[in-house]
Amino acid sequence: MTVAEAELEVATEAAPSKPPKLSTAAFKAVPETRELRDKVRAAVAAFCKTVDKSKPLNKDSTKEMAEGILSSLGLGGTYLGFTMVMLTNEFWREQVAAVPFHRRLMLLPHCLKNAEGCPAEYDELGLDCKKCGACEVGDFRTKAEQLGYKVLVSEGTPIVLKIIVSGHIDAIVGVACLNVLEKAFDKVLLAGIPCVATPLLSSNCKNTSVDNDWVFESIDLHTPPAGQKTKTYVHLMRAANAMFEEPELTRLVPRARAASPEADPLRTHESIAYDFLARGGKRSRPFITLAAYDALRGAPATLSDSGWELTDPVKRAALAIETFHKASLVHDDIEDDDSFRYGAETLHRVHGVGTAINVGDYLIGLGYRLVSRDRKELGAEVAADVLDKLADAHMKLSEGQGAELLWRDAKNKALTTLDALKIYALKTSPAFEAALYTGVRLAGPVDKYEKMIADFSRNVGVAFQILNDIKDWTGDSDNKLVSGQDVCAARPTLLLALALEGSSPAQREELLHLIGTARTDGTGAEELVARVRHLYFAAKVFERADKLVDKFRAKAESLADEVEPTEFREFLYYLVDTVLEKGELPRQGVTQFVQLGR
Repeated sequence: MTVAEAELEVATEAAPSKPPKLSTAAFKAVPETRELRDKVRAAVAAFCKTVDKSKPLNKDSTKEMAEGILSSLGLGGTYLGFTMVMLTNEFWREQVAAVPFHRRLMLLPHCLKNAEGCPAEYDELGLDCKKCGACEVGDFRTKAEQLGYKVLVSEGTPIVLKIIVSGHIDAIVGVACLNVLEKAFDKVLLAGIPCVATPLLSSNCKNTSVDNDWVFESIDLHTPPAGQKTKTYVHLMRAANAMFEEPELTRLVPRARAASPEADPLRTHESIAYDFLARGGKRSRPFITLAAYDALRGAPATLSDSGWELTDPVKRAALAIETFHKASLVHDDIEDDDSFRYGAETLHRVHGVGTAINVGDYLIGLGYRLVSRDRKELGAEVAADVLDKLADAHMKLSEGQGAELLWRDAKNKALTTLDALKIYALKTSPAFEAALYTGVRLAGPVDKYEKMIADFSRNVGVAFQILNDIKDWTGDSDNKLVSGQDVCAARPTLLLALALEGSSPAQREELLHLIGTARTDGTGAEELVARVRHLYFAAKVFERADKLVDKFRAKAESLADEVEPTEFREFLYYLVDTVLEKGELPRQGVTQFVQLGR
């Protein structure tokens, strides 16, 4: 057993656990009277005068401050969620007010009075509010649009972060129930997006009411630019996103066949590769490279949207990370015969297996060339070190995928927890390691960080893959449009290993039979998924997997604790929080084998 394998085994038993998740009930209760709401809000405003607004908030620190305020008011934890929202509002108020109206997004809920009778219809950007006068949503929207806001009426907000990253808005003014605001804490706070929100007055997001004057007050916020700005990674997120948009992508990576006739198969092949490189995804890996590079240069990009720059060789190195990732997705989709990627049909389903394999190979070659051809600008040693790390990550990924494929095609489907974790450490962690290492190496010597980067990436990568396994059971509108696909494809997941280890002999035998026939029996997929789901719940798989995520996360955080300088350490904390963002665990008795995104 290697040192890394031993650490994975120990992590399943001895790693420190995270504090228990906040009670959902604490995010549903709004003070019943306006007098009490005003009292809490005033106490928060007084408290926030002492808060250092140069440092971003996080959920734990906000919770701690809210608990202190409630204690000083003689109130218990019932209004914790409400108080946390008031805290974030006060924290960001001045910075939201300094953002021009046309650079703000107004985020509104569905009909406040009579959702069932609302005449509006949903489109790809949310609810097309008809301003019928039945509720205040139309009034809020009219006011915001008159001032120049962009307005989005939507129950769910997956598009919001995409809008922010695209560079169209710089602040959010919202109205939502506490449940929705609680879920937004991780994404919005961590990204450092100035925002203020008015909570609805009940836990039911529809057919409720709101303090109208608070909403209009937040819409009208307008002051000169704030003297103090909070650190944010939005600028780097936008920089990573912009590299994949035309004409920037072609400027950074000129197309060799652009001048060829439209019917030229060489040009067609090149277009398929470039189009897939630019398609979908969060671009988290190139962002990691850029942010690590920035952090070791004093993190200037986190403090201003101008006055810092990224050279083209640095951008191309970050592009290379995504190029390798996209190549692995093409090949992975073929090997697993997945139907969808980024909400569309996979390349091999559209263009055929042969063409898809070749596109993946092309992207691998492109990734190496993006670094090798900038060796003069980067320095020969820097380029060689980055290329070596990319090659190492490529080989580890192939090893992990190879182990998965051999297991899938073997008659014996026995799988231990350690077996699954070893595959994850090879399949998922190297991409994080390569991205992080590349950013650090571009900024300077890497020797003192090299072991930390490997250990940190292994813990983050494994935890990320476990969360991805859990997500497969709740559906995934980005990639897989149906839940339970890991079972249908007979993949060796940690969830399966936990179920095999935690089941009775009879249940274990049944589970092995189901997995063994999953890929050969094309019928009864819904019944197969439903039965495996039942066995997973019987073995308490989802809860146990969730605890493992907490342990690997805690280990990653403990590694980050020792890192200097401060800017790099803070970025590692941010990376843990964003990459390991949790969703809701699957619920027993809820059928989730459904088509999404309709």
